[in-house]
Amino acid sequence: MLHWIRSLFTLLFPRYCTVCDNILRGDEKRLCLKCDINLPRTYYHLQKENNLEKLFWGRIPIERGTALFFYNRGSDYRAILHHLKYKNDPVIGSIIGEQMSMEFAESDFFTGVDVIIPVPLHSKKLRKRGYNQSEEIAKGVARATGIPLDTTSVKREKDTETQTKKSAFERWENVSGIFVLSQPEQFVGKHILLVDDVLTTGATICAVADAFKEVEGLRFSVLTLAVAQQ
Repeated sequence: MLHWIRSLFTLLFPRYCTVCDNILRGDEKRLCLKCDINLPRTYYHLQKENNLEKLFWGRIPIERGTALFFYNRGSDYRAILHHLKYKNDPVIGSIIGEQMSMEFAESDFFTGVDVIIPVPLHSKKLRKRGYNQSEEIAKGVARATGIPLDTTSVKREKDTETQTKKSAFERWENVSGIFVLSQPEQFVGKHILLVDDVLTTGATICAVADAFKEVEGLRFSVLTLAVAQQ
């Protein structure tokens, strides 16, 4: 009976794949099986000294770094990011954040992490969008791993322009000194996981890490939903 009710509900209220728009079946959540299989995964969580980690060498005390998938301008998988940021769809961030954390559980990626901190939005942009897409991803990660989530210690003081169409130099200049940290003493010696939606040059992540520059003994790991394919 329960199976019949579920089938009827799916018929009346079909769910669609975020990438290809085909109807989702059974336990499929936001991606159909085909799109999930073909997702251009980085597998960086299984690679030491991977290209994402190398972006931060000499810039922050990086322990580990990974992203779920590669993206480029022509990829159908950009629809995931578009839904998350521009289509008022925060749930997709939480769901995929949880799913990718379960995938990464086969590695030691989360070992020793003390706290998860998502890249903050400025209050003005937060009011406009209604949610912080990086925080939604971080919620899924926290739910899957049990690691505490901190959304209050780091604030974004300046409402900067979007990074999307800026050059590498402009990206770094745009985010310099825009984040502030409260109660720095509570982070001494901690291993912090910084979470963002997309990684391109690493400028935003480094700007967040810079807010911790007076804190001793810190280590950072970085987790993003997507990373630009070079």
